[in-house]
Amino acid sequence: MPDQYLDVFLTKEDFMMRDMLRGFVDKEIMPVRQQIDEDKDHVIVRRILQGLTDLGLQKSPFPPEYGGMGAKSAVSAGILHEELSRGDSGICTACNVTGWAWIPAIAANNKAVLDRFAPEFTGKELRMGCFNMTEPGGPHGGGGCDIENLSLQGRKIRTIAKLEGDEWVLHGQKMWASNCGVADLYCMVCTTDPNLGDQGVALIYVPKDAKGISFGKDEHKAGMAGDKNYPMFLENVRVPKAWRAAGPGVDADLLHNNLVIGRLVTAGMAVGQAQGAFETVLKYTGDRIVADKPIRQHSIAAGILADMAIGIETARWSYLSAAWMYDHPEKYGPPISNYMLSRTSIAKVYAADMAVSVTNRAMELMGSFGYVREYDVEKYWRDCKIIQLWEGGAQLGRLDICRGYYDLNL
Repeated sequence: MPDQYLDVFLTKEDFMMRDMLRGFVDKEIMPVRQQIDEDKDHVIVRRILQGLTDLGLQKSPFPPEYGGMGAKSAVSAGILHEELSRGDSGICTACNVTGWAWIPAIAANNKAVLDRFAPEFTGKELRMGCFNMTEPGGPHGGGGCDIENLSLQGRKIRTIAKLEGDEWVLHGQKMWASNCGVADLYCMVCTTDPNLGDQGVALIYVPKDAKGISFGKDEHKAGMAGDKNYPMFLENVRVPKAWRAAGPGVDADLLHNNLVIGRLVTAGMAVGQAQGAFETVLKYTGDRIVADKPIRQHSIAAGILADMAIGIETARWSYLSAAWMYDHPEKYGPPISNYMLSRTSIAKVYAADMAVSVTNRAMELMGSFGYVREYDVEKYWRDCKIIQLWEGGAQLGRLDICRGYYDLNL
């Protein structure tokens, strides 16, 4: 079906990028996507990620003076996430969380971090980044979605950064972060003092070879196998003072911005997963004959397919409109406002719920064939569930939606 109607949001360059990625996904990911869950050493995953690096995705967000393209468009980022997730959302996450880790340093124009590490990330070889935020919960609170809850103002962060001379000294524990354990550079969400609230929030860059870092076992998840998640432990980890993204207050704003853009692009991921499942079931129901005609020619199946299409199209419009608003702060206000947090949360919550529903209904239409691993639907089904759960979970997302409409202190 023609989708030129998207020119409301997409530029000519966005369409070109979209078509390039679609061709890459069809050629490089689709033929091997069923092998990714068994790719324990990430041989296939890293080969695909290197292919995306060859296309220029790794260097695209960096400033031109560092060999990058200065990419900043949230609309472009959303489309990128949608197209890659149609192939495999784990690979999409592993690829694009690198950019998420770099957003604070680039936004703050931190020359110390950029001068030291950007040349590696804008080169020809694959490099991976990690935005390391979530922590395990404890008996006294903290960690988990408390870090993503902006009303708590960073008071529940338990990874502590102390300044000793010209070095930050980090102690703490992280878990669930994408690319954790395989990344070359970590943007660590810390606090200098939990009692300082947002003034204590510190985003500090730590290379993989820093002394005092250790890892637990990779999490064995239901899906999203293309993304590694090792628990991380920091004990007396020392890095230069200049490797903090910005400073008191500003780092909290950078964290808030990452949470907003994270909601937005993962909505795109959910749409991509649903689109992939829809394409699969549309073909299956056209080929499979039941009661002397294709399944999709039965009214009950047609109604289900219609509901799936409605969900996908409305979720796509939701995230693209939010992305457009993010890209035009002169009209819609700053990206870290409660209003933009609400708009992007609407897109993410709705798209995630939609993807879970669409993949489940696709499996119903395919019956046992939808449940076996030889077909794609069960993988979309397993992979999409985590998007409901990350970034604070489905319920915190709903609270953040309310923050755009009234003063909610939860």
